[in-house]
Amino acid sequence: MTRRLIMSMLAALTAAILPLTATLATAATPVPPEFGSDWHDPLTATPPIPKPATPSCEVTVAQAQFRDFTPYRGTYTPPPACGDTWSKVVLRMDGKVKGRQYDRLGYLHIGGVEIFRTSTPQPSPDGIEWSVEKDVTRYTDTLRRAQDVEMLIGNVVDDTYTGVLDVKVTLTFYKSPGKKGASAPDKVLTLTPDNTLTTPRNSERILAEVYATGSGGGCEEYWYLSVPAPAPYSCQTPDGPYREVQIRVDGRLAGIATPFPTVWTGGWSNPFLWYVVPGPRAFDIKPIEYDLTPFAGVLNDGRPHRVEVSVVGVPEGQTGWSAPVNVLVWQDAGKKQVTGKVTVHREGAPEGSSTHAPGTEHRVDTKAAHRLTVAGYADTSHGRVTTTVTRALAHTSTHRWTEGERLDALDGVWTDDETVTVGRHTTRAHRTYTMDGATTIGADDRLRTVMTLADRAAVSDTRGRWSRLDDTYTGDATYTTGVPRDQRHGVATTSERYRLTGSRGCYDRTVTAVQGVLTEDSSAC
Repeated sequence: MTRRLIMSMLAALTAAILPLTATLATAATPVPPEFGSDWHDPLTATPPIPKPATPSCEVTVAQAQFRDFTPYRGTYTPPPACGDTWSKVVLRMDGKVKGRQYDRLGYLHIGGVEIFRTSTPQPSPDGIEWSVEKDVTRYTDTLRRAQDVEMLIGNVVDDTYTGVLDVKVTLTFYKSPGKKGASAPDKVLTLTPDNTLTTPRNSERILAEVYATGSGGGCEEYWYLSVPAPAPYSCQTPDGPYREVQIRVDGRLAGIATPFPTVWTGGWSNPFLWYVVPGPRAFDIKPIEYDLTPFAGVLNDGRPHRVEVSVVGVPEGQTGWSAPVNVLVWQDAGKKQVTGKVTVHREGAPEGSSTHAPGTEHRVDTKAAHRLTVAGYADTSHGRVTTTVTRALAHTSTHRWTEGERLDALDGVWTDDETVTVGRHTTRAHRTYTMDGATTIGADDRLRTVMTLADRAAVSDTRGRWSRLDDTYTGDATYTTGVPRDQRHGVATTSERYRLTGSRGCYDRTVTAVQGVLTEDSSAC
């Protein structure tokens, strides 16, 4: 969580303030006793992207039907009618699919820069439509020039899995009312194929963002459920479920982070949980951010430097994680070269254990923690600026299961605390991710999953700005296993409440679906 992120969260609050109590929609259709062949289109409780009241231009950057793993390739040209200074740029993806299909992971690259990563909902037999919006103003530098476009949502279509993913992605550019556009990085860089980076020599602030996802099938898609070998469970790894995403500069640890435990829309062996209301972040996968400004003096020497991302807990050579990197750079217009030095590099010894207790009900208890502090100064045109970044990670979980995994339960908490001090000003972020879920299979082969998944963050700074995010999903879904789809007799109640409060207002929305019918869409602040 950085200065830019706290400002974007506060801006979203200002534009999304709702009345004290408002009911936006209730079910117009009676709730059926079980799921049928059609249900409500997927939706989330997340706030809409606030849009300026200025003239705008829309550009289609990708339109494709994904049937396999062939990427869509095209070209992008910025809209001449909106100039090259924008107050905001908003990406929108519209999708539709029908039939039968798994959840799929996708990305969009413009000029080699990953600006969007997403996953798809699973369709009804009759078909669904959904949309996702994202503020991509931070990529203004990339969007000012004509660029190649690549998009892929890898898919498999055959006699069983019939769903073709039909998507369209647009960018809407909102003209700036003045000569200056919205605050955005001066440069957006990517790594070379051999993982090197060369920054402008006058870089004074450097952020890396990593779209890290455990996916692609296999156990890393559900890394939080893995157990240390030789515990008798279907997903084994040498050291258990702890994962930590690290970034290194020239081999030196530069940042650590906790990945969010995303549950895709087929997760926990129960797609009925996610048909209408997905889990947090499933449709808009947020990158992990690392403040690399303490390394500015090292990176600004005009030579390429090696930047590498790795995931702690994944056996060496094993696939299952994707971690593309963008580097956002702010330049000092008053100096040709910004020099500096790393002055503090203090890494706490990683702590961790994952122990298996056998029995009729197996149990794995996991605890882990790690801490890193890096400080450095940069000699800028406005004086020497020291940046100190401290990040502390912690994880605890209890995983219980029985023979044949007819009971499979996890109660886990992940925290990621970050403090960034730039000169005399400090921003603090406390992130907490929780997952409390259990799947049981009864003697009648009825599979039931009860789940609570939360994404929380508290952010404050010494200028008096603050925000609190609580995005909580709850679900309870049951169906019959081992039978054709039309004999599953699925039932589910799923809900998401998204609350964002802060020094500029509040947003509070709840959506609920029962047997695929939207029964609540309400707000209260």
